[in-house]
Amino acid sequence: MVLDVTRGFAILGILLMNIQSFSMIGQAYMNPTAYGDLTGLNKWTWIVSHVIADQKFMSIFSMLFGASIIMITKGAEQKNQSSLRVHYSRNFWLLIIGLFHAYLVWHGDILTPYAICAFLLYPLRKLAVNKLLIAGVFVFSISSIGDLWMGFSLVNWPEEAVQKLSGSWDPSHEQIDREVNAFLGDFSSQLMQRAKIARMMQTTFFLTHYLWRISGLMLIGMALFKSGFLTGKLQARVYRRVLVYVGLTGISLVIFGVIRNFRADWSLEYSMFLGGQYNYWGSLGMALAYISGLNLICHYGRLKPLTGGLAAIGRTALSNYIMQSFICTSIFYGFGIGLFGQVERVYQLLITFGIWLLQFHFSRIWIKYFRYGPFEWVWRSLTYGKIHRPNSRYPE
Repeated sequence: MVLDVTRGFAILGILLMNIQSFSMIGQAYMNPTAYGDLTGLNKWTWIVSHVIADQKFMSIFSMLFGASIIMITKGAEQKNQSSLRVHYSRNFWLLIIGLFHAYLVWHGDILTPYAICAFLLYPLRKLAVNKLLIAGVFVFSISSIGDLWMGFSLVNWPEEAVQKLSGSWDPSHEQIDREVNAFLGDFSSQLMQRAKIARMMQTTFFLTHYLWRISGLMLIGMALFKSGFLTGKLQARVYRRVLVYVGLTGISLVIFGVIRNFRADWSLEYSMFLGGQYNYWGSLGMALAYISGLNLICHYGRLKPLTGGLAAIGRTALSNYIMQSFICTSIFYGFGIGLFGQVERVYQLLITFGIWLLQFHFSRIWIKYFRYGPFEWVWRSLTYGKIHRPNSRYPE
């Protein structure tokens, strides 16, 4: 139950940040001064969203995916099935779903890097908790070390290289117009722009960031699952301490990072590589605090209507994730309402709340009749090579 609640919480929270990528140019996600109004309510909307959401919910979901590697492979072994075949079949088909999602729907897809990272981590699944934790923190730190090296070495870069890099941080009017017009255009123009960004996300960005961050978090998730932390098996006082001490440390780092970036005026020289480090590490602490808070809520049986809805969303997580993409591209892209580049941050937040309500109620209704969502059904059937009844149970 608590795993489903946590997964549902993460799926909803991810949209708080993804909505910016759906509705604005790509650079605006990392550099809020690159596009759109950043004053008054819009500024505070960005600050609050960044502090409570940016990288926090992705961290939770990545850790849960790591836990699922153990659950799925262990379940296969208990049924005398090949855990290797089940694991690689499951993630091969996730890769295919992710590639379709990335190139035909939305370039910000996270399923593709999840599948690739999962391919690599299978041999490590049986390591002891402490070894998984050490390995996870080490791998997680590699991306951070790379950014620190880039940031501190930037002063020695040739001027031409810095100018070329600046387009990735503070785009020109021509770059902005090109991206806005592409996503407001017909499907072919959207496809070309989406493919360009997706290729970069799956190559350069994957090798420098996603590979290390996601793999590290999955390993940490494996350790936390084996220890009982993710499943609510530890004493309540452990979760309370993590919620307070780790959570306060994490949010303090994130807030300090925001202050430093605004003081640096979001300059390329500071903010592109160095300015994100406080959020990078602070997000891990906040993610652990969120998980602890949810475990306490479930432990004491509080807010049952809320946790019941989150659990329903969690059991249909893949379907809800892809549904968010279909809904948002229909709102912002040219084949739909065509609001790309026109919706301020505060109104993006209102759209997010509306989608939350829709998914909350839809998932509760769906789960009354089916054990898992439509995309989960497709994924499961492909994984095991046979059509499963929509009301059959997950292999736990």
